[in-house]
Amino acid sequence: MDIPILFEDGEALVINKPAGLPLDRARAGGAALDDYLPTLRLGFAREPVAVHRLDRDTSGCLLLARNPKALKRFAKAFEDRQVGKRYLGVVAADVAGDSGTIDLALTKISSAEAGWRMILAKKGKASVTHWKVLDRRDGLTLVEFRPETGRTHQIRVHALHGLGAALLGDPVYGDGQGASRTMLHAAGLVVRREGKPPVSAHAPLPGDFRALGFVDPEDVAIAAAHAAEDAADARAALGGDEPGPEATSEPTDETADEQGHEHG
Repeated sequence: MDIPILFEDGEALVINKPAGLPLDRARAGGAALDDYLPTLRLGFAREPVAVHRLDRDTSGCLLLARNPKALKRFAKAFEDRQVGKRYLGVVAADVAGDSGTIDLALTKISSAEAGWRMILAKKGKASVTHWKVLDRRDGLTLVEFRPETGRTHQIRVHALHGLGAALLGDPVYGDGQGASRTMLHAAGLVVRREGKPPVSAHAPLPGDFRALGFVDPEDVAIAAAHAAEDAADARAALGGDEPGPEATSEPTDETADEQGHEHG
């Protein structure tokens, strides 16, 4: 299995975790993230360590720390809510409304018959998720989720109780029908760092989302930006970016003002 690397520097890796790959090895065995950590060393002395968690079914951005100091700093950033997280989920219904905020506290319950799950509870842990509809198709809704908090199964439970339906394919909070996995994807991650550029990564929409006819607008914007850069590089290689005579004149006051705003 190939695991794409979305971001890399001396203290961090962000990988595009495939759906179906658990972080921890199941009791019954099978593949787990641990199997790929030696390869993800990429010449470093230590294997990277996952800073946060994604469910087995959830695909997308997973931050790994390359040393203990980085792990401590990144973990604190998550605790202090200094991390921007963008998820995409397919809700198994035509969601009412276009955007909003879900503020529903959660707690964990467990039983011998049903196992464990998260439920709403007035005295549970505060849980806040901002959401926005991106597209609607055939009774399904593609929703962008931006969680403020990072509770276990937060988006899955908030979809059910805040939007009126579970995520497509969710076997715990829904009926498990319509998809081979819970349709949730960690599309974006930004971690601010003092004195350094932020860790920033984008994971393109997976094929099973696209097979339903959905498109992530950010994928489109990124592709357009790359195409513009490639076109500019091609023009430069052909000498097309050399300034003409008019480019050597002094800028007007209006042009100078625009440049000042761009750099200010």
